[in-house]
Amino acid sequence: MASVDHKNEHPIAAYGYASRDSSGHLSPFHFSRRATGETDVAFNITYCGICHSDLHYIKNEWGNATYPAVPGHEIVGIVTEVGSKVTKYKVGDRVGVGCLVQSCRSCTNCADNLESYCPRYTVTFGSNVDGTMTYGGYSNFMVCDEHFIISIPDNLPFDGTAPLLCAGISVYSPLKYYGLDKPGMHVGVVGLGGLGHMAVKFAKAMGLRVTVISTSPNKKAEAMDRLGADDFLVSGDTEQMQGAMGTMDGIIDTVSATHSIVPLLALVKTNGKVVLVGLPEKPLELPAFPVIMGRKLVGGSASGGIKETQEMMDFAAKHNITADIEVIPIDYVNTAMERLLKSDVKYRFVIDIANTLKP
Repeated sequence: MASVDHKNEHPIAAYGYASRDSSGHLSPFHFSRRATGETDVAFNITYCGICHSDLHYIKNEWGNATYPAVPGHEIVGIVTEVGSKVTKYKVGDRVGVGCLVQSCRSCTNCADNLESYCPRYTVTFGSNVDGTMTYGGYSNFMVCDEHFIISIPDNLPFDGTAPLLCAGISVYSPLKYYGLDKPGMHVGVVGLGGLGHMAVKFAKAMGLRVTVISTSPNKKAEAMDRLGADDFLVSGDTEQMQGAMGTMDGIIDTVSATHSIVPLLALVKTNGKVVLVGLPEKPLELPAFPVIMGRKLVGGSASGGIKETQEMMDFAAKHNITADIEVIPIDYVNTAMERLLKSDVKYRFVIDIANTLKP
């Protein structure tokens, strides 16, 4: 198929699953995508991962939901059409879209390849752009500006790669930015869910010593035998936690439930860093004394920019890193959300869009 320029053509019919209210129940939904513009890439979606933020959003737990909402920002597929000014992609290419589909492209953050920190970024679903809502990957196809398209290397399977576009970059980016990527460093990972298991895999590939910190003693075998962690701490075991005090260079905290970070501050060395990537609903308490007396840093990190996301994807291809997934049909999505609420998945649900989503 040749490149196209549909600037004046009508929107294209699309279909997927949407929630209509804060019950979060998802059901079939018909909507429109814009026609492929001159810098756009259109692609048929093959798989879409289910992120915990999808669940937060459709239930309006953050108070910012707009309905109907088609979630999904871990999207992979195959290019079907490209705009006349597209230079990086062609029909048949393997591509993905993560958390962003547009940014202002003119601010300092955008100039520094930090589109995810642009004050006017457009998220993949739930953004209002000139009166039109963005719809995510629980749908049959996608249209996106080529700048926000990620190339998927041939050796990575689509299904296990989809979660890298959110869960993967959300842990890769802080490891890199906070300098916790040097071989031989000791890094703790709090929580062994979708983000946590990816943090273990990327950290090990970077040559780090990795300790998983969890409330669940029964996750020890998973962490060490299945994922390759070096050590395991039960956060409620005072003796274990005391024995590990001051041993870590940094911690990636992936937990979305409300929890205390005071015990984590004790685990890191002087100048150590505790980096938050989970999003608890309630504010965390931060005592000044342990931060000041240990010259410790509590930081945060969102998903990375487009350049770094591509770097992460290429790193994953080099080290054969994919998510541990459970592939589901689209009509199972509501059950999957109920199970996700109970952390009953190892470690990411991925929807088989191509084979199970029908008009």
